[in-house]
Amino acid sequence: MISIELIREKPDLVRDAMRRRNADIAIDRILELDTRRRSIIAEEGELRARRNQVSRSLGQTKERPPELVEEMRGVGERIKGLEGERKTVEDETNAMLLTIPNIPRDDVPFGEDESGNEIVRTVGELPSFSFDPLPHWEIGERLDIIDLKRGAKLSGSRFFVLKGKGSRLHRALISWMLDLHTAEHGYEELYLPDLVTRESLLASSHLPHFAENMYHDEEDDLWLVPTAEAAITSLHRDEILPPESLPLSYVAHTPCFRREKTSAGRDTRGIKRVHQFEKVEMYKFVAPEESDAELDKLVLNAEEICVRLGIPHRVLQLCTADLGFPAVKGYDVEMWAPGSSEWLEVSSCSNCTDFQARRGSIRYRPEAGARPRFVHTLNGSGLALPRTIIAVLENFQQEDGSVVIPEVLRPYTGFDRIG
Repeated sequence: MISIELIREKPDLVRDAMRRRNADIAIDRILELDTRRRSIIAEEGELRARRNQVSRSLGQTKERPPELVEEMRGVGERIKGLEGERKTVEDETNAMLLTIPNIPRDDVPFGEDESGNEIVRTVGELPSFSFDPLPHWEIGERLDIIDLKRGAKLSGSRFFVLKGKGSRLHRALISWMLDLHTAEHGYEELYLPDLVTRESLLASSHLPHFAENMYHDEEDDLWLVPTAEAAITSLHRDEILPPESLPLSYVAHTPCFRREKTSAGRDTRGIKRVHQFEKVEMYKFVAPEESDAELDKLVLNAEEICVRLGIPHRVLQLCTADLGFPAVKGYDVEMWAPGSSEWLEVSSCSNCTDFQARRGSIRYRPEAGARPRFVHTLNGSGLALPRTIIAVLENFQQEDGSVVIPEVLRPYTGFDRIG
């Protein structure tokens, strides 16, 4: 959340940031509400001071002048009215503040859509084939490991069923990625609920702006997680972390549920864009001065998955229009899919600074007795499925129709080929 103090002190900076993000935010209305709130508080303070003064004066005498009694009755009614007005103003202000995305860093490229993203590096050579490589939906059907028709029969469009060695490959990728992040990258593994409260989603900033893309149980007001980020953010909500406890690095595997609303077309074929998928998520709580360096580490942790699988990938710096709502800076990691002839986003890594920490009241003490400060939070997929499966199937397909399993996964799959 952007602090009201920043908007009050540097309104032009915030206006410019919203312009760069293509975000239509009524900054003037927020400033108007803030001015009214402070005016109400000042009047409340004066009235309470007057009431206390009269109360002390009357306490020293038995007389109750009718004019003072009448004045105090009016003061009490005015204070009550101001309290109600202040709550209304504060509620509207807070609701508007929740709609403001984070302010991009100065080095984030400007862009009006994702075409403004900039390629930072490309790692690995794109594979060449002596045959025409197939897209994953054809590979999956021929090998009988992806069943799109029965997925649709069970749940409707954009659902799928993995079968046999396809299911085993899926499970192997998850286990291997978790083991790599915990054993070599220093993350602590978490097992998380798949349903979270409204408060958790407000803290992570998925509410209110992402509400239409999430599945909601109205009776209990619980939401299916769109990503593990939604749950991990609130792990330390309303806490003050002790000195020397940072950084905290967590990794978790969860299903992710999203209402994908893209129009029919290329992206709807196969298992690229679906309503339910699995993801391994990395998340960090860090001291503010460390967050930029930790973002670089986060990206490298995601890239290492691609490198060890032997799949070409590239890193893009996100432009202002494509930046995540809570992020000040972010990068996408994309794997090459030769059968589909496209780059697939498998990770989006973001530095959210204190944006989520303010919403969730997550603070730390730099040292014993020091005043608490807001932590900085970072998140990134490490990696997302099923797109990683798509990249494996399409990059390692063979002319005979089989798929060779990357060497690092073989201890987890128990086989070296799907055929």
